Amino acid sequence: MKDGASAAMKQGEPTGTRPFARFEWMLAFRYLRARRASGFVSVIAGFSFLGISLGVATLIVVMSVMNGFHIELMNKIIGINGHIFLQASERPLDDFDEVVDRISKVAGVKVVLPMVESPAGVSSQYQQAGALVRGIREKDIKRLPGIADNVRLGTLDGWDTAEGVAIGQRLAENLGVRIGDRITILTARGAATPFGMAPRIKAYPVNAIFQIGVTEFDNIFVYMPFEEAQAFFNKEEEATVIEAFVDEPERMDEMRQRLDAHVGRPLIMTDWRQRNKSFFEALKVERTVMFFILTLIVLVAALNIISGLIMLVKDKGRAIAILRTMGATRGAIMRIFFITGSAIGFVGTIFGLLLGLLVAHNLEPIRQSLNSMMGLNLFDPNFYYLSRLPSVVILNDVLLIVSLTLTLSLLATIFPAWRAAKLDPVEALRYE
Repeated sequence: MKDGASAAMKQGEPTGTRPFARFEWMLAFRYLRARRASGFVSVIAGFSFLGISLGVATLIVVMSVMNGFHIELMNKIIGINGHIFLQASERPLDDFDEVVDRISKVAGVKVVLPMVESPAGVSSQYQQAGALVRGIREKDIKRLPGIADNVRLGTLDGWDTAEGVAIGQRLAENLGVRIGDRITILTARGAATPFGMAPRIKAYPVNAIFQIGVTEFDNIFVYMPFEEAQAFFNKEEEATVIEAFVDEPERMDEMRQRLDAHVGRPLIMTDWRQRNKSFFEALKVERTVMFFILTLIVLVAALNIISGLIMLVKDKGRAIAILRTMGATRGAIMRIFFITGSAIGFVGTIFGLLLGLLVAHNLEPIRQSLNSMMGLNLFDPNFYYLSRLPSVVILNDVLLIVSLTLTLSLLATIFPAWRAAKLDPVEALRYE
């Protein structure tokens, strides 16, 4: 008897529908449509959608540009300057060949080359400028990725006996010289005389012009044959620095320990992290700050979802009460408004993702089109390190942006949906 009564009571209780049933989706999307009575709510939903889309797109584009800057500068700066630098400590670096041979045998080292390096003044019949002159052998300059792969005019063939120089394109433009023209190099530390060091000056033909793509480097570097640089800078039988390129530049600590065990003499060792630490740290901080600042756009859009849903709940109070009296459970009401808010966040995120990827993958053509159409000079190479606007989309960044946006959008729907579920149908219909 008791079992029969219990079964009857269970049959009379409203059991509701299964979660996320078809009618819940139907009502949720119906509430998103613009109607005369709830047009203002739909406007708020539209602004929420627009804010999320623009926030996601902006985040993807900005993060791609920052990644592009980091990767391009890393490749170009290290491509010409090496990963590890060895300089004389207690005595001149006159045994550089032996040191190079020992370092070359270390596992993980790709290229090792000695150089004579010194600042100097360079001039033509039109202009003068400061430069960093580097003496290097032909076999080494042809292995230097930043130079050998970027020669635009002239040739490096016969480098050791050509008695000429290679200069950057920006420096060539500033001096007004072309292939075959002569430039004059001046150093204050020339021949020793009874009255002190006398300046040394000599003219060299321009045999090659290279373009690294980093404006500062294209405007400062001058390369000359190794033996000629030794004679010009009074470094007979010496090198001033040995540079090494390694397979894994991110594992510098381990590589430095290996090199210390093979160098065989006191040397001052520095690496690319120390020489460029402030620059790459500043770039990292700027990237992080930009991410958090632009995330505020998504956060504001999520707050708009909250306000829009709260107004929608208030506007649909009578409809919610009727649904409750017809048997809709609190969970069903909560899921309806959860779907409504989540749909705005989801669709806005997808639209922003597509827009951001489209812009990020075509950023340089967009920049060039804007410059030609509007007569602008966006991203002027004279003021930036790079000659083009780089953009590299990294999957992890995209996943982080999408996950963050969807999470904020879903969280923004919880409170309004909970308020809708807590609505008392008796109070809502009392004055109807």
